[in-house]
Amino acid sequence: MDFTKLSVKQLREGLDKKDFSAVELVEFYLNQAEEKNYELNACLELFNESALTAAKKADEKIATGESGELLGIPVIIKDNILYEGHVASAASKILQKHVARSDSGVVNKLKKAGAIILGRANMDEFAMGSSTENSAYGVTKNPHDLERVPGGSSGGSTAAIAANFAPLALGSDTGGSIRQPAAFCGVVGLKPTYGAVSRSGLIAMASSLDQVGPIAKSVEDAEDLFNVIKGRDDYDNTSKDFMIEAKEVKSLKIGVPKEYFAEGVSEEVRKAVNEVIDFYKSQGFEVKDVSLPNTKYALSAYYIIMPAEVSSNLSRFDGIRYSSDVLSVREGLKLEDIYKKTKSAGFGPETKRRVILGTFVLSSGYYDAYYKKALEVKEYIKDDFDAVFKDVDVLITPTTPTTAFKIGEKADDPMEMYLSDILTIPANLAGIPAISVPIKGAEGLPIGFQIMGRRFEEQNVINLAKFYESK
Repeated sequence: MDFTKLSVKQLREGLDKKDFSAVELVEFYLNQAEEKNYELNACLELFNESALTAAKKADEKIATGESGELLGIPVIIKDNILYEGHVASAASKILQKHVARSDSGVVNKLKKAGAIILGRANMDEFAMGSSTENSAYGVTKNPHDLERVPGGSSGGSTAAIAANFAPLALGSDTGGSIRQPAAFCGVVGLKPTYGAVSRSGLIAMASSLDQVGPIAKSVEDAEDLFNVIKGRDDYDNTSKDFMIEAKEVKSLKIGVPKEYFAEGVSEEVRKAVNEVIDFYKSQGFEVKDVSLPNTKYALSAYYIIMPAEVSSNLSRFDGIRYSSDVLSVREGLKLEDIYKKTKSAGFGPETKRRVILGTFVLSSGYYDAYYKKALEVKEYIKDDFDAVFKDVDVLITPTTPTTAFKIGEKADDPMEMYLSDILTIPANLAGIPAISVPIKGAEGLPIGFQIMGRRFEEQNVINLAKFYESK
């Protein structure tokens, strides 16, 4: 049976009706992953033993009439999400032997819902990148074209979904790291409102921006996963049990910010997204042009705030508190030498670049000139969205300026690479929800469009995306 044709709801119904077992489902997806992963490198590890054990337990529960939102459904998690008893390395050598001692908030909720963790996905080291070329364990390839990147930093998760390794996956999004690779791989990726999903047990990159979110083949499947992982977690004080009731979908007013269609967005992407906007117009939606004037400062502000928080968060990885092979001999070394040797050998080039930049902008004499000013710009960007959302309910934009680029094409030009996230970063700075949806009928490589909404109005964003998906 080809399970890849079934939605998550259909898989749940099939399991409850005993048309197939959780063991059969897990074995199918493990076989899919094992067959294709050698050429894609989407997963760093498949949890065959624990996944099959969990599948047998799920079948036992189903046999007694027990059910659950995701009981028996396989999920792949990004390698920066803690899963007790399993390695979580954030695709870095410095954490290559780090075994999680507890579950992250989202994994805890997945377990309670009966989901089965199938494996851990490759990523850019510590989520720093837009192509999944920065992993210490090799590049992930785009299933649509093996010469191209899948995007990043959640490229392993999106590639795994596009290649049918699992029906669902989790990624993390700091500046577009779910939505950008979702667009490149032709899948759905949702970045929830900051605080809508727990960050407990997520290996931090930039704590004020990081957000865990779902990745799936369809908007409906992503919604099912989001509904499981959302909500308050006692181990994350920024998390909230708060969602605003959705409006009737046809009553939603759509805004189109002109800044997101400016120079730098390819004609191919611009044309495809305009066709999506025309579809909504044809269905009777009110669509109006709007402006977010401070968008042009978002990239600059982000690449000051993010590395500053990176330099703070990564200071704990010193070669002493976390097990690693990068420095096997410590005897006779001074503490300063241990730090230098461990970080030099354990961190990759992009991680080092961001740590150095972040340390610089926080240093004496530069804090006010750079970091403090970037925080002020962040507030201006948030104010832009607040002003626009007085007139419209949601915004539609391209997700990325271009389609997936070739492996190595931007590896030697960090600034060019950073521009890949120029259309996704503002949502993180404003803390609002945003989803990337594949555009139907787009020729060639996948293209995604983005829907953004007010804080904690995920359901409006999801419903508008489902309306397009059902056309």
